[in-house]
Amino acid sequence: MVALANGTDNNQTERGLLIVFSGPAGAGKDTLLDKWMESVPSVRRLVTYTTRAAASSEKHGIDYFFVSEEEFKEMIEESAFLEYAQVHGNWYGTPLRDIEKMRDNGRDVVLKIDVQGAAQVIEKLKDAIMIFIQAPSITELATRLRKRGRDTEEDIQLRLANAEKEMEYIPLYHYLVTNDDVGRAVETLRCIRIAEKHRIR
Repeated sequence: MVALANGTDNNQTERGLLIVFSGPAGAGKDTLLDKWMESVPSVRRLVTYTTRAAASSEKHGIDYFFVSEEEFKEMIEESAFLEYAQVHGNWYGTPLRDIEKMRDNGRDVVLKIDVQGAAQVIEKLKDAIMIFIQAPSITELATRLRKRGRDTEEDIQLRLANAEKEMEYIPLYHYLVTNDDVGRAVETLRCIRIAEKHRIR
């Protein structure tokens, strides 16, 4: 049988992409991911671990795996994470064991992680596709954070200060998507995925 150009044949499952998804709190990452996954069934978000408390709308095992700091540190000692970082006083980590399995099954794995974690991932997995999501402006970002109604004004100011620091990491990423219109931003993500599927690596 003649091999195809990407090194597979017609009887093999195409290996999934690894997509890193970052951006400031309030940029709309979750909304874009939900809409993207609705339109592209092979895109799957990898559920990560955190020590922060769950918001009222969040569910364990769906939004995050919510664990204690003691449990999280035990996982660090067991080398269970591809990357981990402390953000806003809480720990976040990406489980290593599920990524390769999902990709080998042809799923495009999306990691929604902070810029510190993203820097670790790109060092370890060179084929990661890096996408940074931003709001149209800091003013709009502040408006979105206040509309969420789950942060104190002090927390909002901290998140805005962190957003400016996070944006300094943009040159690390391959793509920058401004979420000024959800439909347009999702279409941009769809186009990025199509382009990456056709890249000669």
